[in-house]
Amino acid sequence: MLTLTYDEGTVHITGSVPDGLPGVERDQRSKSARAPAYRYQDLCRALGERGVAYDDRVFDLPDLDLTSTYELRSYQRDALDAWRDNDDRGVLELPTGSGKTVIGIEAIERLGTPTLVVVPTIDLLEQWRAELDAEFDVPVGQFGGGEQRREPITVSTYDSAYLRADEVGDEFGLVLFDEVHHLGGEGYREIARLLAAPARMGLTATFERPDGAHEVVEDLVGPLVYRIDVDELAGDHLAAYDIKRIEVELTPEEREAYERNQETFTDYLAQSNIQLRSGSDYQELVKRSGTDPRAREALLAKQRARDITMEADRKVAELEAILGRHRDDRIIVFTASTDLVYRLSERFLLPAITHETPTAERREILERFRSGEYSRVVTANVLDEGVDVPDANVAVVLSGSGSEREFTQRLGRILRPKADGGRALLYEVVSEETAEVRVAERRR
Repeated sequence: MLTLTYDEGTVHITGSVPDGLPGVERDQRSKSARAPAYRYQDLCRALGERGVAYDDRVFDLPDLDLTSTYELRSYQRDALDAWRDNDDRGVLELPTGSGKTVIGIEAIERLGTPTLVVVPTIDLLEQWRAELDAEFDVPVGQFGGGEQRREPITVSTYDSAYLRADEVGDEFGLVLFDEVHHLGGEGYREIARLLAAPARMGLTATFERPDGAHEVVEDLVGPLVYRIDVDELAGDHLAAYDIKRIEVELTPEEREAYERNQETFTDYLAQSNIQLRSGSDYQELVKRSGTDPRAREALLAKQRARDITMEADRKVAELEAILGRHRDDRIIVFTASTDLVYRLSERFLLPAITHETPTAERREILERFRSGEYSRVVTANVLDEGVDVPDANVAVVLSGSGSEREFTQRLGRILRPKADGGRALLYEVVSEETAEVRVAERRR
């Protein structure tokens, strides 16, 4: 009979090990074999199919008696059913504001097994802890934010899970990755590889990554088993919405500076016979700039051109008009430029949140926004993901990347259903006849 044990991210197999088991490597010296922890479920299935008897000492987990008060909406039930039908493995893609957390909590209740919830930010860690504490009558532990306490249900940041995964890899039967696209990052992948948890759920609003790393996530967590689009929920479970694009002209001075800098960049590409077809091509150019002064100047010129489009004076004037039209609405203004955030904050007396804003100050601003004391806020990227943002009904995107994920997250910030049944509105302000137009098309 075989014996399976766990140690530091590895499942060890002793006994007469048959050939062809998934992920198994043999150690001729010890006459044993081993497999990465994440292959544990595949290994058990393969042994069962071959009729091989084994003593499973990887897990000795208690059954948890869990009951929550949530009632799933129809699409949430469909999502959970799709995950369960795939042997409790896979990724669920649902829009921001559609209740992904509710599905995760229901999965924890259904399985009744010790669970590790992995999240990207401290804000999300605290939100999950509060929800789990409210729903379940079991201790909830925490890895991150100054605490390292393991309980039958534990919430961890990705960073802390990366440090603790090999130590606790046999302590949880279910691992739930919120914002699972982060797991595609080179270091974070190790979290899933070191955990033996047979049940795995990934939650995200946008699963596919431009670098293709979502394929790695599929191997570690499971395939995309359920997807529902914003438009399928808008008007019923999410607010109906409109998107209005406004193109503004550069001033003559901005246009001259933009064309001059853009020409410096494109001339270098033409002379160097470089074609930017992918992110890796751009990274190669960045590497070259370390030794080639002309490449460095070309990149700096490109950044100057981008800054001009992002911070154009007529964007500020357009924002002033939008704020005037929506005096009675709750507004979030998004930009990719921290400098512009502070400029707008001073010009229009808007509370500002950037990566430089202390945590306590950020929470105070959001709480005042939630209470209605503030009706508008301006931010640079910080509120795109992983923060519980109060309800708003108007968003203004002054600048951003070409990322579909970023755009989806920003749209999601205004899609919670409105008490009066009103529609949400997203303004996209773009500098016309610039590279920003193509960027806006990519993210849409």
